[in-house]
Amino acid sequence: MFLFHPFRSAKQILKSFEDRLSRMQTQLEQSDRRLHYAQEALGRIESRQLSNIKSDNLNDYEFRVFSQWGEDGIIQHLIRSIDIPIKHFVEFGVQNYRESNTRFLLVNNNWSGLVMDDSAENIERIIKDLVYWAYDIKPVQAFVTQDNINELLRENRVTGEIGLLSIDIDGNDFWIWRAIDVINPVIVVIEYNHRFGQQAAVTIPYQEKFDRTKTGLAPIYFGASLQALCWLAKRKGYVFVGCGSNGVNAFFVRRDKQPQHIRELSPEEGYFEGKFNETFDENGICVKKDRAEEKDLLMKMELVDVYALE
Repeated sequence: MFLFHPFRSAKQILKSFEDRLSRMQTQLEQSDRRLHYAQEALGRIESRQLSNIKSDNLNDYEFRVFSQWGEDGIIQHLIRSIDIPIKHFVEFGVQNYRESNTRFLLVNNNWSGLVMDDSAENIERIIKDLVYWAYDIKPVQAFVTQDNINELLRENRVTGEIGLLSIDIDGNDFWIWRAIDVINPVIVVIEYNHRFGQQAAVTIPYQEKFDRTKTGLAPIYFGASLQALCWLAKRKGYVFVGCGSNGVNAFFVRRDKQPQHIRELSPEEGYFEGKFNETFDENGICVKKDRAEEKDLLMKMELVDVYALE
């Protein structure tokens, strides 16, 4: 609390206020750093514990440190199981990178990476993050499209074989992965829209400036079905090895790198239906929707059957 002092000038009062704000900012940064280190330490403990189990079920390895759900654990299991000589990742759609599929890879395994997001504010926050100076990461502001993705990768000197690619842009995910040809990731993590169900092999049509929050349609209209992504993966030389149990991300391994103990699954075997909701009212309150109704609504919208692309 600041009290008026008759013998202090306005300039002195302002200086005192600025000093106090600076100290508070420093304390917040120190607390944030300690929290980050604690998360990292707990993740290392869980990773070591799970490394001792023997299971061919990807979901037995799930845990989260910085990922949204259990992706951190699945990725740790995959990189322990696969020979990956070039420990470099690419992830786009990272927002401010506080929650992502590759942050634990960066800090726990000391991988290098390129991350991209279309928001200048998000990129600025990454640059101010402790991971920016402490690790080998390059944040780039870019709105990724099927026409610019390869050039963006070349401009940032990422070509040829890399360890992992993570795609989560809530929209043109199928089309962007389809377009990529300058990198050859060992592992691909990509979001699927579980609401399309197990059987439909569909994606939204390509729209360069697609933003699911601004389409005027339901916010559940985005991305591609698991069947569609598995169809594309097969044509790009990948096997489907499973999904996170929360029903968001699918995992693919390049066929020539597939270990014997990591099984290839059919989309029906590996599919998980999400239990989360993404519909909100005008006050920001979550509106629970019946999953069957969501699927019926989606299937009435404009969609591309990927089998027609052959």
